[in-house]
Amino acid sequence: MKRRTFLRAGWVLAVASAAGFRWRRREPADLVLRRAVVYDGTGAPAREADVAVIGDRIAAVGRVAERGAEEIDLAGLVLAPGFIDIHSHADLVLLVNPRAESRIRQGVTLEVVGQDGSSIGPWTEAQHRGVAERYREEFGVELDFRDLAGFFHRLERTPPAVNLASMVGHGTVRAYVVGADDRPATQAEFERMRALVREALAHGAVGLSSGLEYTPGSFADADELAAVARELRGSGYPYASHVRNEDDRLLGAVEEALHVGRVAEVPVQVSHLKAQGQRNWWKAGTVLEMIERGRAAGTDVHFDRYPYVAYSTSLSSLFPPWAQAGGTQAFLERFRDPDVAPRVERYARAKVALLGSWDAVQITSTRTERNAWARGRKLGELAAERGEDPYALAVRLILEEENAVGMIGYGMSEENTERILAHPLGMVCSDGGAFAPYGPLSRSAPHPRGYGSFPRLLGLYVRERKLMALETAIHKVTGMPAAKLRIADRGVIRSGAYADLVAFDPATVGDRATFTEPHRYPVGIRLVIVNGVPTIRDGEHTGRLAGRPVRGTGASGGKAP
Repeated sequence: MKRRTFLRAGWVLAVASAAGFRWRRREPADLVLRRAVVYDGTGAPAREADVAVIGDRIAAVGRVAERGAEEIDLAGLVLAPGFIDIHSHADLVLLVNPRAESRIRQGVTLEVVGQDGSSIGPWTEAQHRGVAERYREEFGVELDFRDLAGFFHRLERTPPAVNLASMVGHGTVRAYVVGADDRPATQAEFERMRALVREALAHGAVGLSSGLEYTPGSFADADELAAVARELRGSGYPYASHVRNEDDRLLGAVEEALHVGRVAEVPVQVSHLKAQGQRNWWKAGTVLEMIERGRAAGTDVHFDRYPYVAYSTSLSSLFPPWAQAGGTQAFLERFRDPDVAPRVERYARAKVALLGSWDAVQITSTRTERNAWARGRKLGELAAERGEDPYALAVRLILEEENAVGMIGYGMSEENTERILAHPLGMVCSDGGAFAPYGPLSRSAPHPRGYGSFPRLLGLYVRERKLMALETAIHKVTGMPAAKLRIADRGVIRSGAYADLVAFDPATVGDRATFTEPHRYPVGIRLVIVNGVPTIRDGEHTGRLAGRPVRGTGASGGKAP
């Protein structure tokens, strides 16, 4: 709580301790939530209770006899901690539309970004100029920062509707130090990368992520990853990895992530765990056993997964990483090189064959309006309509959009999705960005997970399919990720915790976004409170923006606030 809150209330007695604070009731609380069915985020069964809020904190949970300055009756509704998206890509777009419509309406109150090896800085001057020009031209937003510290300060000046924590991306750090070249780092470059990770931790990063299917992270070997991840030692923060391969070489890729954790002696988070391509579906059980054995052997390992059978990434993921060495222009030139282009084509066609057909590839976004006709359409269908070879069409989009094309890939099984979601070591994420059905964030045809992941979990997998108990599902998106990231006083409902809360109707909550109509809000999310401020009220956005950066505590071994 801020000091002025103490002085204003006059009746609050705060005790700084692991248990939060206690208060004496002499005047009304700012807000009292009545008769809620409370799931506290720990995995415990529900209980009916009132919840009192003072400032940005929960003051009491139980029977609150006193009237609040504002009261909301939640009879028949579930009240849970605000959802923590442990793998989110809602970062810079929060400056484009701070209302965070597709996020806050899902009940998400904390975004954990900096994933898949890519974070908001550190950027060189040239890297910053490229990103800043894009955001200025496309959205009219000025980016006056080059690292996480600057981004956090910007969010404090212009707060969004949601809180935000961030990892530091290994790929971003490598690009800063080594560039886009496919080569080992030198010893001096190792030391520089490690220094940048230390700096990011000091600025509040809550872990290190890698994206080993993307350049330039894919050019790093396990020794480099372990050397850089070693900077997390003692902090408790995890090494989170989009592993090097999620299909034919999945088992070796997960073993590499576990190896990095063992060597660096740090926790591990396997990002969006999946077995991609029908011929690899059998591997899901094996990889879960590997993770269980790794944990039994002493590695603090967990994983996350979104509740869909399709993934979303860049269209460039269909092409070999080696072809993307040297940056965008070098990549584009390789399509025109008669000695190289056939190898690139063989790789891409084999990748699509793994998915089944070109209709398993759906375009989500293009940088320009020139190819807006492709958004939301499957490549196979588009190619047939236009009388083009689908591979040639994919290459043309890459060339014309200078590699700024997004895609959805249909590659996983529903049986494995359920198995992964229900596993006790698994958390649930969106792996999505922030969107809105209006304005500049409505221009793409994104994966529906950006709008529906958490209501889908609660509606489809809990209520309809009874895959897990409601208290288990809530724990997977609240207390469990908060504990993994050592974020204190969030992800739980108890006295002294931050008042990040979501109330929903368990009988109706669900997603409405689809792969063909993605810009649709979920249903059943009635109330969302961020740092004590009602941001969704009766299912509608209040326009109040109370989000803030959630910083880690560096490598000191402390806990993030």
